Amino acid sequence: MTRIGFGIDVGGSGIKGAVVDLDKGDFVGERIKILTPQPATPAAVADTVKEIVTQAKWDGPVGITIPSAVKNQTALMAANIDKSWVNTDAHALFSQALGTEDIYVLNDADAAGLAEVTYGVPEASHGPVILVTLGTGIGTALLIDGTLYPNTELGHLTVDGHEAEKYASSAVREKKDLSYKKWAKRVSKVLNEYEHLFWPSLFIVGGGISRKADKWVPYLTCETPVVPAKLRNKAGIIGAALAAERKLRP
Repeated sequence: MTRIGFGIDVGGSGIKGAVVDLDKGDFVGERIKILTPQPATPAAVADTVKEIVTQAKWDGPVGITIPSAVKNQTALMAANIDKSWVNTDAHALFSQALGTEDIYVLNDADAAGLAEVTYGVPEASHGPVILVTLGTGIGTALLIDGTLYPNTELGHLTVDGHEAEKYASSAVREKKDLSYKKWAKRVSKVLNEYEHLFWPSLFIVGGGISRKADKWVPYLTCETPVVPAKLRNKAGIIGAALAAERKLRP
C-alpha cells in the first residue's frame, strides 16, 4: 500500500496544494495553485485552502504550512501575510473551514526542512543540520538526527550589524544588483554566525536561488559543508503532508 498524504503551502503570492506519495516524497498528479488573496487575512486564506482541498477531492488529514512561527498551533507572527494572523489559532481556523480536526499546521521553513531531510539529502538525517532558505527573507529549519526543533527564526539574528535577512537574502542580492561572488560573501557571514552558535554538520541551502547553486556556493567560506536543496519548491507541500502523517503539531 502506498502511503498517501496531502499538503498545502501558504505563501505570500500563492497557496499551493498536492496529493503526496509519502513513500517516494513526490506529488501524485498535478499541484493546485491559487493566488494568495489580498489582503491575506486568516478567513480569506482559509477559504482558499478549502477550495484547494475541494478541487483535489481530498478526504483525510491535511498538513498546512504558513509563513509564521507556530506554537501550540497558534500563529505568533506574520511574514508576507496579513498582520491579523498574529495570535490566530490556526488549527481552529482551518478545522472550521475544512470540517475536520485532522489538521496539522507548521512553519513553512520547518516543513521544507523535514522534507529535505527525509527525501532530498540523505546525509542530512544524521547529526545537527540547518536548512537555510534564501528568498524574500531568510528562513531556517534546525534538525537533529532528522528530528525538528521548530520555529528557529535565525534569519532575524544580527549579523555584521544587520538583521541577517535584510543583509543576505536573495531579494537583497537582486535589489542591490550584487554579483554572485559579492553576495556569497554576505551569505558566508550569516552561515559563519550560525556555525559559531550551533556547530552543524551540514547546511542545506534552499529557495529559488538554490537552482543556481553552482554560481555562488563555491564562493562560500564557511567550514561546514553546504549542499543545495533537492526538492526546491515542492518541499513545503511534501513536508506539510509528512507532518500530517506524523501528527506533528509544533
